This record gives sequence, C-alpha cells and structure tokens, in this order.
Amino acid sequence: MSNNVEENSSLKDEQKIWTRIQRRFNKGVVEYGLITDGDRILVGLSGGKDSIVLLRLLAERSRIWKPRFEVRAVHITMENMPYCSDLEYLCEYAQSLGVPFHVITTSFDADREPEKSRCFICSWTRRKAMFSLAKELKCNKIALGHHMDDIIETMLMNITFEGNFTTMRPLLKMDKFDMTIVRPLCLVHEADIKAYALQAGFKQQIKVCPFDAKTNRTNMKGMLQQLEAINPEARFSIWHSMTEILRKP
Repeated sequence: MSNNVEENSSLKDEQKIWTRIQRRFNKGVVEYGLITDGDRILVGLSGGKDSIVLLRLLAERSRIWKPRFEVRAVHITMENMPYCSDLEYLCEYAQSLGVPFHVITTSFDADREPEKSRCFICSWTRRKAMFSLAKELKCNKIALGHHMDDIIETMLMNITFEGNFTTMRPLLKMDKFDMTIVRPLCLVHEADIKAYALQAGFKQQIKVCPFDAKTNRTNMKGMLQQLEAINPEARFSIWHSMTEILRKP
C-alpha cells in the first residue's frame, strides 16, 4: 500500500513540475512570437535534459490545431570527440513522440584557429551541420534548448568579459543563412528542468570532453545563485532589464 502511495505522490510531483514547465514554455512561445503557422522546426537533440524536454514540448504543441507546424530532430556526433550518446535511446524517444530523427556525423580541426576556443569551434561546427540539414529538410527554423538561466548567464559573461550588454535572444533571424533560431525554453528555469528529468528518469548521456573544465559559464552560474541568495527575485529583475535586447529581431 505504501509503495502505491509513494508512486502516486511521485507522479503528482512530476505532473506538477511538467505543468509549470509547459506554462512557461507556452508563455515564451507567445510572448516572443517563436512559432507561426506553417513552420518546419528542426530541434537539436543533444541528449541532454534541456533538449529532451524541448522536443517533448514542441511535439505536443504541434498537435494543437493552431498554429500548425512540423517538428524534426537531429543529433550531431563529432568523430574526434569522445562524446558517447545512446542513439538508440534518442531515436526511440523521438519516435515515441512521433518525431522523425536524424543523425549527422562530422568533425573539426581543433588547431585550425588557435585564437578561438575549442568549445566555440566545436559548437559552430555542429551549428553549421544543423543549418545544412535544416535546408535539406526545408525547415525554416532551428530550435535550441537554451533556458532562462543560460540566457542570463550569457548576459553576465558578456558584461564581465566583453563590456557588452548582449545575450542570446529568444528569436534570432540569421539572414546570412536564411534561417531563424528560436529558444522556446527562454522562460523556463533550469531547476525545473533538472527536477523533471530526475522525476521522469531520463537516461544520462556520457560526456567526456578533453576541453571540458571549469568555465566562465560555471562561474556565472555561481554568480546568479549568489544574486538570488541576496534577492530571490534577482533573475526576474535581470530579465526585465534585458527587455529591449531580447526583443530585437
């Protein structure tokens, strides 16, 4: 009897967190105009908690009558990076949502541009591969799993190290590639995604990156936590201060 009670309680907690994530996701989609009728959206499915949550949200939203849009998912593997993703798990997850799943294999030369960080080169190589597939599939938008914490941390990094009041935007039109980047998790808190991933039992992907170390983003994450310790409403104040730059096309 106690096991059933605990199981029911766990399911209720999971549903409560999911409802909160859905609410903030839907608010972000509407507030920033991220989805329009006729869109074909390619989701970058890395296998991390953020992209898995994003894919489910978009897949479920695509079943609503308006706006009508299609969803595809892609996972990009790097031949020269020891990043071990369970492709069978990701494929089954996408298929369970009725989303076509694609895999691209590519690589990059870590020494080609020594002035740039390895993380930047790897990330840009993945991004270019996504652009190419999006064009091939006739997708007009690429959805990335950056959440509110990511966007705030990026702004803090840019202020601290670049002297620029800029960050990742919920919607970014890239005229050079004739593609639009959308970040539908822009109003979702990382803490909720973590809690849901734990409750739902997401399979953790193994990441062993030779360039992985304590980064400026890690430091900014700690800074955001410190600011929230001083003022629990700090993230919302920071977000409000970014209103103009977030709404740029």
